Amino acid sequence: MTSATSVPAPPSDGSRCPCGLGDVYGACCGPVLRQERRAATAEALMRSRYTAFAVRDVEHLLRSWHPQERPPREELDASLADDTRWLRLEILSTADGGPFDDEGTVEFLAIARTPEGRHRQHETSRFVREDGAWLYVSAQESAQD
Repeated sequence: MTSATSVPAPPSDGSRCPCGLGDVYGACCGPVLRQERRAATAEALMRSRYTAFAVRDVEHLLRSWHPQERPPREELDASLADDTRWLRLEILSTADGGPFDDEGTVEFLAIARTPEGRHRQHETSRFVREDGAWLYVSAQESAQD
């Protein structure tokens, strides 16, 4: 179980957003994580989910996961190890997932630092839009490069 003292504070609105888009947190993923606005595209939801992993925002991860695929909270808590530091997100490609679509995929590479060294997570995530909100459904991991 993750203790409250181990959860990093969210970035300030004026600091650079962890998702790597180049905007400040208050104009990028911050409002999505705070539920002030919805992600407009599958890519925007992917970026907000990466940011949620980086700042260990379990609530956003659970909210943005399709209810039929969502893991138990305890499993998600355990996966947010204190010793993993997410460093960079690269969006490699998107298919559909725009403002007028109901499905989309996002291929990405996320780089982290763990006690064992550098970690690369390369996958293609699938998203659906239900009742106007994008939701994460599943992922297909790519071979480690």
